[in-house]
Amino acid sequence: MTFFVVQRNGRPAAAEELAPLAFAGHAHFTAAQVRGGRIRGLDLHLARLRSASVELFGRALPDERVRELLRAALAEGPADVSLTATVYSSVGEFTAASGELDVLVRTGSATDGPRGPLALAVVEHERALPGVKHVGEVAKTYLLRRAVADGFDDAAFVDRRGRLSEATIWNLAFWDGEGVVWPEAEVLGGTTMGILRRQLDLLGVRQRVREVAPDDLPALAGAVVMNSWTPGVAVRRIGSADVPEAPAFLDVLRRAYAAEPLTAP
Repeated sequence: MTFFVVQRNGRPAAAEELAPLAFAGHAHFTAAQVRGGRIRGLDLHLARLRSASVELFGRALPDERVRELLRAALAEGPADVSLTATVYSSVGEFTAASGELDVLVRTGSATDGPRGPLALAVVEHERALPGVKHVGEVAKTYLLRRAVADGFDDAAFVDRRGRLSEATIWNLAFWDGEGVVWPEAEVLGGTTMGILRRQLDLLGVRQRVREVAPDDLPALAGAVVMNSWTPGVAVRRIGSADVPEAPAFLDVLRRAYAAEPLTAP
């Protein structure tokens, strides 16, 4: 990724400010695709940062302050970028002390994610603090690389009860031929997932949440992964189960995503 901007609290970040973060793992973030200086689901990104800050630090920055910092970073780069906003405490980790909350915003080249279709290995794994998009995620890259070494493109997770939950950096969604199935498990509710759920409601597309195990896959009509890059990348295989192509599924997800307005910070 080519970086256009790296700012700490609205100013260019100096090396001495970034050095303590190199090995830090107590922080959270949100990632977004910016198009024309605007963001889909901005309210969901702000809510994510707010709730995660309360969970990790017991307090949160005002939304308007976060928006100010996003505007400052976007003003220094192209209109279309990838953006990551990370919130951390000035006192660092491995301490019970509290400190001021800092925000690191970086922007880089815009992306739409991989084309797919993808083959996903099935790995038993449960994320710590699954509802928080935090930076302490060494297992994600480890399991991704292990899956690739085994001939897959990425990895999907099953929990201790055998339920499919999410993938390394993705939410999972399935198609039953008539509507969308969201897996019931402890997962990070992605902002793209949130956008799709509300827009699918407006489109009148049926949605349901239920447990999905690997043995259930042959009865389903399609599967995708999604994140801030894209509303859907087709999945062709999960573990040993082949998944049918579902162009109608991808089409409805893309229509729902396109219906979400872009908002300036």
